[in-house]
Amino acid sequence: MPLTLEQYAVSYLPNRGLPWPTAPVLDPPKARPHLTRLPVKAVMWNVYGTLLSIPAGELQFEHPLDFVMDAALDKTIQEFKMWQSMSRKPGAPAVYMKELYNRALSTVRLTGGGEIVSERIWEDIVKKLFQKDYQFDVGIYGSLNEFIQKIAYFFHASIQGTGPYPGAVEAFRSVADAGKVQGLLADGQCFTAAQIVKAMRPEDPSFDIDAVFPAKLRILSAAHKVKKPNGLLFEAALEALRERNIAPQEVLHVGSHIARDIVPAKRAGMRTALFAGDKNSLHATPDQLKDPQQRPDVLLTDLTQILNVVS
Repeated sequence: MPLTLEQYAVSYLPNRGLPWPTAPVLDPPKARPHLTRLPVKAVMWNVYGTLLSIPAGELQFEHPLDFVMDAALDKTIQEFKMWQSMSRKPGAPAVYMKELYNRALSTVRLTGGGEIVSERIWEDIVKKLFQKDYQFDVGIYGSLNEFIQKIAYFFHASIQGTGPYPGAVEAFRSVADAGKVQGLLADGQCFTAAQIVKAMRPEDPSFDIDAVFPAKLRILSAAHKVKKPNGLLFEAALEALRERNIAPQEVLHVGSHIARDIVPAKRAGMRTALFAGDKNSLHATPDQLKDPQQRPDVLLTDLTQILNVVS
């Protein structure tokens, strides 16, 4: 039976003994929480920079340091045994793979409708390898689509370390205990759910993402081909919540970016919470916080403070 993406990320790869980049060290900003009770029925969480700490506060498709990018590409070539089906050009394998990656990335940027879908990059590369008799182990990786998702996860995990923000699991429990629905409303890829599970399991070995965030309420940019602050992503979330008879004003969106999270959520009629737990991911200026059109309803400096908002 092939591995699911979650099994691959959570159980299979950690046992391989491969080196991985670590999550960034948290640097809390000087901020005071502003908490008030809100009559909401649902909490929609941003992921990167809110639930998961990550360098730069968001997913990157190219690492700014060439040696890190080259190392990640070389690691991917070795892991998936790609070299035998690559062109024998002079130079290191990673150099040629970088050419393939950059071409595919440029194509996806031009045709992706505003969002870069990591799967499409690796699909383009793998199809080129197939022209030179490339094969992969379907017993481990599954179908072609499942295989490409695993490559995408592996590569991104190789250029950016992720980890849970303190109190995330406790925050989920508090919201669930208060009888609220929870979902994800975020820029994210096919492997985002697997990254969440991998991050949360050390905190809670029984963490079940389907129980906490039902699949229909995981609204991620790659699946909808648009990124925040595009209102279409927020409308997709509200449409999914309407099926549960939840109105926009009964939804709290929690994020770390005023322009990408708070402003479009307010425009869509949602309540808003700004998470100011880390300078690495917080994007908010004093002027934005003073502006009624941009100011969030609440400001969290610790995710567990959500209990004081929704209960």
